[in-house]
Amino acid sequence: MPLDESDLNLAFSHVALVATTDDLFQKTVNFYLSFGFSTVRLSTHDVPRRDIAHPTNVSSEAWLHLFANRPENNVTLRIIHSVGDESSKCDSAYSAIRICLATQETESAKEILNSSGHEFSVHMDPETQFDRIATHDPLGNEVFFISHPNTFSLPSSPEVRPIRTSNLPAMGELSLNDTSTIRKNIGILTSGGDAQGMNPCVRAVVRMAIARSCRPFFIYEGYQGLVDGGDKIKEANWTDVSGFLTLGGTMIGTARCKEFRELEGRRKGVLNLIKHGIDALIVIGGDGSLTGADRLRAEWPEHVQALEKDGLVSKEAADKYHTLMIVGMVGSIDNDLASTDMTIGACSALERICESVDVILSTAMSHQRAFVVEVMGRHCGWLALNAAISTGADYLFIPEAPPKKDDWEASMCKTLKASRDAGKRTSLVIVAEGAIDRNLNPIKADYIKEILSTRLGYDTRVTILGHVQRGGAPAHFDRFLSTMQGAEALEAILRAKPDTPPSVIGMLENKITTQPLKEAIELTGQVAQAIEAKDFRRAMELRSMSFAKQLQSYKEIASYNLDSKMKLPEDKRLRIAILHAGAPAGGMNTATRSAVRLCINRGHTPLGVHNGFPGLMRGEITELDWLTVDGWTIAGGSKLGTNRDQPTPQLGAVAYQLQKHNIQALMIIGGFEAYTAVLALARNRNQYPAFNIPIALIPATVSNNVPGTEFSLGSDTAANVIVQAADMIKLSASSNRRRVFVIEVQGGNCGYLAVMAGLSGGSTTVYTPEEGVDLTRLQRDIAHLRTRYIKELGRSEGRITLCNEKASKIYSTDMIAKIYEAESNGFYGARTAVLGHLQQGGTPSPLDRCRANTMAIESVNWLQARCWEAMDIPNEDNIRLPADKLKRKYFPRVYTSKPESIGLLGVVGSELRFTPIEELVAYTDFDRRVPRRIWWHAARQLIDILSGVGVDIENGGCTTEYRSCAIDLTAEDLLRLYGHKSRRLSKLGEPLA
Repeated sequence: MPLDESDLNLAFSHVALVATTDDLFQKTVNFYLSFGFSTVRLSTHDVPRRDIAHPTNVSSEAWLHLFANRPENNVTLRIIHSVGDESSKCDSAYSAIRICLATQETESAKEILNSSGHEFSVHMDPETQFDRIATHDPLGNEVFFISHPNTFSLPSSPEVRPIRTSNLPAMGELSLNDTSTIRKNIGILTSGGDAQGMNPCVRAVVRMAIARSCRPFFIYEGYQGLVDGGDKIKEANWTDVSGFLTLGGTMIGTARCKEFRELEGRRKGVLNLIKHGIDALIVIGGDGSLTGADRLRAEWPEHVQALEKDGLVSKEAADKYHTLMIVGMVGSIDNDLASTDMTIGACSALERICESVDVILSTAMSHQRAFVVEVMGRHCGWLALNAAISTGADYLFIPEAPPKKDDWEASMCKTLKASRDAGKRTSLVIVAEGAIDRNLNPIKADYIKEILSTRLGYDTRVTILGHVQRGGAPAHFDRFLSTMQGAEALEAILRAKPDTPPSVIGMLENKITTQPLKEAIELTGQVAQAIEAKDFRRAMELRSMSFAKQLQSYKEIASYNLDSKMKLPEDKRLRIAILHAGAPAGGMNTATRSAVRLCINRGHTPLGVHNGFPGLMRGEITELDWLTVDGWTIAGGSKLGTNRDQPTPQLGAVAYQLQKHNIQALMIIGGFEAYTAVLALARNRNQYPAFNIPIALIPATVSNNVPGTEFSLGSDTAANVIVQAADMIKLSASSNRRRVFVIEVQGGNCGYLAVMAGLSGGSTTVYTPEEGVDLTRLQRDIAHLRTRYIKELGRSEGRITLCNEKASKIYSTDMIAKIYEAESNGFYGARTAVLGHLQQGGTPSPLDRCRANTMAIESVNWLQARCWEAMDIPNEDNIRLPADKLKRKYFPRVYTSKPESIGLLGVVGSELRFTPIEELVAYTDFDRRVPRRIWWHAARQLIDILSGVGVDIENGGCTTEYRSCAIDLTAEDLLRLYGHKSRRLSKLGEPLA
């Protein structure tokens, strides 16, 4: 491969060296291995193969890679054993090439050359104090060791092209000795019951550890593997966790370990950790597993001292491993850790429950049957409660809130009969496995079945879902949560000092937190203690802030009862209209159903406005009844009909219909179009008195681009659709081995969906409108892809890239794919996939259903309160009013022009908050139709790192920055948060609108 001056301006992917004999091939491979090159691939063909890149028959080939201190300085060599082609032999200076390697360790290079018998010459380098060394490899190619980077020290990539040595900046160097510094050796184990999301969590820890120059170790079979040691403890590398995102359960295993409960068993575990040099431990499991980790940390000094005394560890090892850093993460489908809003696996388990119950309801409907479904939850009713809300269950039993009446059987029968009498064909009862009555007697599914069969005569079936709830691929939110927590667990290990107590990673107010492990476990234990003491109020206090509100809202709409105590006096009843605006989104129908049922139970009249604002202008308004909306919980799209049209062109028609139908309050469910429509109504109140009614906006859009809320209805459903599609597309890409799919996702000018689904779906990178797309970015990504496919020859992964539909006006999804393939040098191909309106359809996810229910109930409560305020007519007889202003008593029964009577209901942290619509204007970019605040930027940081961009995968280290986003909470913070007085914590911050 001769080289002339003109070649210095050409990029290359690797240097190919050709040997014509097996002896020369072996000597050449050994020569470069002695200087720190690593074998990426070594293969011998039984039958010589015609080479694609070179006119020669290949008998054997070796791919060698030099991993420099910085990834951009890596060098790849391909050494070929050619058969039957003497012309390819490099035996003269005219046909040989020149390879230059940068290193300041020239003395080490001399020693290697001397010991192997290679001749070399030394020359003074006029630019530095180091010598230049010149030699030849066994093929006759010139090899130079110089002290600064040069043309052949650079990698092949479109953004880094060979240039003259004098123009190169000081960059990374070849290291002939292992001078890398390993910061921590970190053991990872999963223990207790398995939970979906454990594998993504392990993946995040392993890859973040490598990126942060740490060595991760798998500890197989939980604490049993820790006690057994040997091959149960193994160093993990980058590719060991490939594919973990899509797998349920735990790939490194979990098992119960009686030995670890004994002192001697834990001492064996300490010895095995020290043998492997492990000085930090990350435990993913339930409260029992974390309690074991806390005990191990407390006893650690005692164990080390005893092992040193028995001669099992040296004094040097005892001094070096005098302490053990421990960080825990809660993997529990029960969502039973008291100090966190969500645990790893809970969301996916809820998905499995809802999928099963949705199917059960079909057969129940056909036969008019009653079903009693038992779900997991010994001391926590989170799964049962959220499953009841998500599936529209008629009755619910959970351990924290047992039935208030001793004769709960009669109350249940009365409730279910009322729904049947109203025309419902099915009855559904959800019961947690730990459900009890107020005397702590268990309430079991079989007993409930007996009551329904004997007292009501219902054809009743029992379904115990059991371990189905633990199975299947993790849902989007579990992947997101476990990945974020896994990264922060690693950061917590690195921040920890010898006296730092063990911590657990949690989630409060939609923020990742680090909490003291001991206090978090103690709070969790207090739940069972409170239940045992029949202090059910305290048990509820120890749950998340939203738990009690969810339970109350469920009770208000679960059943139909004409004689309900919830019925309001005639003068307090209202006519409330519900309208959908904008694009369809999962949860719209669920919110409508909940609002309608609450209105009916309280005596209000719910009105459905069909086909958005055009339908309102045409007067397409009907009264909604109980049975009409009964099955809307699981319905996707918009049953009322929706569109993007604004009311502005026909505001008069809107006002006319509001007056004609005597609409006293308006609930609008929709996205950015709904937001701008509500603004238009607010700003035209002076001209149209009919607009002076309370108006509530529930944000519902897959784009999640409405200000004033962190989550919009439909965004979780869309993210799930994208992640599921990405899983299937990756299978296709992996089958072809060397293929990249560029997947276009929705979101408008908001990159939320691309980022969240990109992190959960294992995207190589994402393109968002917030960052934009340019050539430099594309060059970086292409360089990364080529590097990975070169290193993975023969075992390549399929890869995906998520591209927001408006990431760039120039670089479309199709163009990005074409650029990818054009610059691939044949190492991979590229295809596109456009998911389109799949993201807006389908069955709403359980999270969207639960949010929709809670938001609808809160909106009705808010509208009701604002209307009642507006109905109070002051005595104006003695008030002098302007001549053009009518007295209040001449206005409609409900009339308010207060700015705060038009508001948006947003999810802020873990609470629901109404914000006056005019206050949100300052936080809105109307040109781009997005909020000015982005809370999800931390997730964007992780995507590149976990896909290997900027990471020295083989040796550790990373040039891509990651800023920890976790909030450190103290024991005092937890006590204040879960005490009897306050449920607010200023440290968690007050998010902007």
